Amino acid sequence: MKAWLRRYWDLLRKPSLHFSLGFLTLGGFIAGIIFWGGFNTAMEVTNTEPFCIACHEMQSNPYDELQGTIHWSNRSGVRATCSDCHVPHGWTHKIARKMQASKEVWGWIFGTINTEEKFEAKRLELAQREWNRLKANDSLECRNCHEFESMDLTLQDQRASRAHSTSLASGDKTCIDCHKGIAHEMPDLSGASLVH
Repeated sequence: MKAWLRRYWDLLRKPSLHFSLGFLTLGGFIAGIIFWGGFNTAMEVTNTEPFCIACHEMQSNPYDELQGTIHWSNRSGVRATCSDCHVPHGWTHKIARKMQASKEVWGWIFGTINTEEKFEAKRLELAQREWNRLKANDSLECRNCHEFESMDLTLQDQRASRAHSTSLASGDKTCIDCHKGIAHEMPDLSGASLVH
């Protein structure tokens, strides 16, 4: 047994003594493709709606709320999923968001929002975290689907047209400044200090 382990240790320690450089390069390239394929597949699976709502706290709270909004059912038939609003499409932004999401997994493990009562108690904190994140990234997730440049302000009602034209001109506002509560119920803001 000891000789067998020693032989494999020598193989791993000095592979070029046992295999050609071409074989090692090709093997490394193939292993890289397999790793990248597996990593990318895992990333895409965690962006699916079934993955997001696999936890009952997501299924029975945010997901149920989403179903009553314009992002769920509308005249154009375009439906936004969880990841459309909570995960940026660009790769580097997506990786950063996935790392932030590890905190949410930690919360799921310890059951911080596993009942409706606990969820409601944390709703304001969770909402503010998302609002602040969207404010900081200039509502990047909103802009994946909605572009100011593509909006026909003449087709919008007067209030929306005025607000959008003002925001376009000033450039100091982002989508989330006016569109809080667009996909989920607004938290109770009485007595809350909204920090930006």
